Amino acid sequence: YFEWVQNLMNYYWSADEVYEKLDKKMTKAFWDVIAAKEKYNIDMRTASYAVAIQRVVDAMKARGFGY
Repeated sequence: YFEWVQNLMNYYWSADEVYEKLDKKMTKAFWDVIAAKEKYNIDMRTASYAVAIQRVVDAMKARGFGY
């Protein structure tokens, strides 16, 4: 993902910057799954799917698909 963004936007990030951005993304993803797990009282695997599906729904709505 970060390589794609760098190429698309003509950015250059050092390895440390990439690792920092990756750490932030992964940490947020982890806490999003924990929040879904607690909200719906489900296991981590199912919560991961719930978060992923919600992100797809949000992206589709942002692009004008859906209801």
